[in-house]
Amino acid sequence: MHNRYNPNYFEKIIYKLWEKNNTFYTKKNNKKINNFSIIMPPPNITGNLHIGHAFQQIIMDIIIRYKKMKGKNTTWIMGTDHAGIATQILVEKKINVLNKTISDKYLLSEIWKWKKKYEKKIHKQTKILGSSVDWSKIHFTLDKYFSYAVKKAFIKLYKNNLIYKTKKIVHWDKKARTVLSDLEINNKKTILKNWYIKYPLQNKKKKYLVIATTRPETILGDVALAVHPKDKRYINYINKKVINPLNNNIIQVISDDYIKPQKGTGCMKITPAHDFHDFDIAQRHKLNMINILNLNGTIKKKSDLYNYKGKKITSNTINLNNNAKLINLNTKKVRKKIIKILKKKKLLKKIEKVKSTIPYSNKTNCVIEPILTNQWYIKMSSLSLKAIDYIKQDKIIFYPNKYKKICLSWMYNIKDWCISRQIKWGHKIPIWYNKKKEIFIGLNKKDIKTKYKHIKINELKQEKSVLDTWFSSSLYSFVCLGWPKKNNNKFKNFYPISLVVSGFDIIFFWISRMIMMSLYLTKKIPFKKVFITGLIRDEKGAKMSKSIGNVIDPLDLIKGISLNELIHKRTKNLINKNNIKKIKLNTKKTFPNGIKPHGIDALRFMLASINTPNIKINLNLNILKNSYHFCNKLWNACRYIYQNIKPPKKIKIHFSSLVDQWIINKINYLIIRYKKYLYSYRTDLLCKEIFIFIKYHFCDWYIEFIKIKKNNHQVLFIIHKILKFIHPITPFITEFIWQKFTKHKLIISKNQLLSKEPFPCIIKHINKKNIKIISLIKKIIIISRKIKSKNLNKLINLYIFNIPLDIKQILYQNKCLFKISSSYINKIFLFHKIKNLTNLKKKVKINKIFFRKKKIFYHKEKYFLIFAEMVER
Repeated sequence: MHNRYNPNYFEKIIYKLWEKNNTFYTKKNNKKINNFSIIMPPPNITGNLHIGHAFQQIIMDIIIRYKKMKGKNTTWIMGTDHAGIATQILVEKKINVLNKTISDKYLLSEIWKWKKKYEKKIHKQTKILGSSVDWSKIHFTLDKYFSYAVKKAFIKLYKNNLIYKTKKIVHWDKKARTVLSDLEINNKKTILKNWYIKYPLQNKKKKYLVIATTRPETILGDVALAVHPKDKRYINYINKKVINPLNNNIIQVISDDYIKPQKGTGCMKITPAHDFHDFDIAQRHKLNMINILNLNGTIKKKSDLYNYKGKKITSNTINLNNNAKLINLNTKKVRKKIIKILKKKKLLKKIEKVKSTIPYSNKTNCVIEPILTNQWYIKMSSLSLKAIDYIKQDKIIFYPNKYKKICLSWMYNIKDWCISRQIKWGHKIPIWYNKKKEIFIGLNKKDIKTKYKHIKINELKQEKSVLDTWFSSSLYSFVCLGWPKKNNNKFKNFYPISLVVSGFDIIFFWISRMIMMSLYLTKKIPFKKVFITGLIRDEKGAKMSKSIGNVIDPLDLIKGISLNELIHKRTKNLINKNNIKKIKLNTKKTFPNGIKPHGIDALRFMLASINTPNIKINLNLNILKNSYHFCNKLWNACRYIYQNIKPPKKIKIHFSSLVDQWIINKINYLIIRYKKYLYSYRTDLLCKEIFIFIKYHFCDWYIEFIKIKKNNHQVLFIIHKILKFIHPITPFITEFIWQKFTKHKLIISKNQLLSKEPFPCIIKHINKKNIKIISLIKKIIIISRKIKSKNLNKLINLYIFNIPLDIKQILYQNKCLFKISSSYINKIFLFHKIKNLTNLKKKVKINKIFFRKKKIFYHKEKYFLIFAEMVER
């Protein structure tokens, strides 16, 4: 073993050793009770793994390695997600940079190349982190089998009237030209202008109602004004008519409980095609809806009119848009022109500044426009009822428990799920149309032909929209185990999944939907337990973002990176170039010397140490340094054993000594706590216990004690146990040491690999009385060290009084243990009874007396009086 701990030396070869020996391969096992399975949330193929991925993977790996060592037949299912919108946008940007034209065929071929490149990177990074994934079960959410399963799921839902198509208001990304989910939107706080606009009353000159709006461009789509039914200011105006100030349409004043009298003027304009709350009001009052925007966010040449059910009204007498000056202009330009028109008509009362939020697409960073579009939806209310029942009965257990309530609250108020997206990269919806616009559903055209023999295949055209990425993700838990194939052993043995580990930000979008889809399609719960982790933030508690330039690559913490390389990495491909200077300054301040290499085990120990129940977890790199020192401490202790202890001639080793029984007791305690902490997924508490044991009990005391006695073979048994229980957290260093020790015959085992070893059991027949003696010896040594720190040039004679005879005898027999303090302890005198204190002082000529806890040293209800005498060297 090298003198210096150098993880880069051995970490590269260890994972290959595991793969070569099929360490992660799942054995065939018909006894379901012995099986344990985990699914990894599939990383998106949009780029490299970040620190959040590393955090969750390491937590999962600790658990799966522990379960494997406990004798479980384990499988850890991994895959990658096609990430529809995000991946397509990234590839489109890349093609544009290369000045190439985009066709659908060329775009998809480039995306598949991208997928191959980044999937390979993700797999490589996963191996670097030490994740014990079953590589024989790798999946991609857009591969052939997944596509088949997705179609089968869609067809079943559609045939059972749970999927429908209609016009509803959606979050529209005008740059990507697709609908987005709530998860794909960032609401940014900002200061906006609030325009107070007059709406003249019909047939009443100089009388008007005033509304306040931050979006005057939507006035063209107004279909009503609304007030609260109990607002005394407006009671007389309910059911009256007002004139739209821009297009002179006659609209009605209605009342609705949603309106807040204290907000604005208490009178609100209703634009159901471009506001979610207005859309709900339109549904309640059966109001028509006017869509004024093109899909690129510009004003339509001719606005569309729909009834409240979303059906287009072709014959209408309403003047939708009579202002040619506004056509094909974006909302910003339209806003300016509308304000000028209103000022000219003297219908603008005042302008105020207000705090508000603007929704931005986290895909393209453009402002989201609520628009009425035709989309596919799943009816969620019936699907959620069974899921709610199972969660309430704790058939699916959440850790921490607070997330159970969060999940249920979302399900109680669930809305229908928009599952269609207007992009090319994704699962094509298995719907076809003929010339008469009739709908046909099937796996493919041939499948439709077998069902409908009169259909001409050449006339059929497939639905252009693709399915939301979260639709295929909602099927992930059971498709990965072979659904919908029947008589599938993987599905029989490992479903439901034992555990899923996920971030709280996707409880609604992934965890909840997997529960609902699994209960409907498989009649089973998808998993038994859900562990929700917090989200990793930077050292100041800020969310990690490429635009802010505070993202930390886990590989940089493992291998290290110079300051210049780190700055280049953080400022490369920034959308907003104005942030470069700020990012450079912050990076220099946080990492003045770059990042030193720490190795994989140190990163794993650090991330496991910060796995607290908090929603936000700050990344503290001081903990990483401590984790590195922990690994270094273990390395040096094992190196001492490797160099100084000879292989034993006999396998049987007796543990009669005080020191061995004391350290075994500490190991027993740790093994008991190990199970408790992992059962509740508190790896932070587990790491704290292990750190204290290795650093203080094992290295600072036990190793020092055994140095007194040459060839102490008991230490080989102890290190055998220690390497086993630390292995799930720091597998690389422990596996390497195991290889060295087994080769040198310091450890005798049937298994060549530590990763195939069973977890250590509790060692019985430990004399607890003897264990207390070691605690006493330690305290005496600590006291003598404190005394010595104030008298550097002198040695110490220790006089210990009031010791019971049985303890005195044991201490006398183990006087050799005090030799670890031989540099400052000269002699130790043990006495059964305390003598007259005055005569004692005269006799031993004590220069300095050290008292503990008010003139006495207290230990386990026994009182010991310790005197220290300073003597010349």
